[in-house]
Amino acid sequence: MLGGVRPPLLVAEELAEEIAAWAARGYGIFALHTRDAMRFVGIAGLQDRPDGRGVALRFALMPEEQGNGFAAEAAGAVLRYGHERCELRRIVAVAREDNIGSRQVIGAIGMIECGHFLRDGVTLIVFESVSNPA
Repeated sequence: MLGGVRPPLLVAEELAEEIAAWAARGYGIFALHTRDAMRFVGIAGLQDRPDGRGVALRFALMPEEQGNGFAAEAAGAVLRYGHERCELRRIVAVAREDNIGSRQVIGAIGMIECGHFLRDGVTLIVFESVSNPA
């Protein structure tokens, strides 16, 4: 996701930032494993978007794990976590226009398309989930 495999130093920096985000905000990225914890399948979580669009739902699976329902299960759980546990009123997700799989997952968990923008000549679609205030 966003650049592929990182060198060790960058991984260490990103991990430190992620730990700090969890401590400061109560949300971040989860590692996804099979129920028996024997196999890593991907990541899912919430991160602040650097472009100011808000808190974003993010997910990515190992290629061999795609199509097994992990993405929808994880993305749905993260969305509920964000609204219910973190009390986030609005959560966004961004997907490339040509990433049909991600767009299907985002739609299946109830997020609604609310806009689009161009980045490096690629159309990105913005989705949102807005919870009702308690």
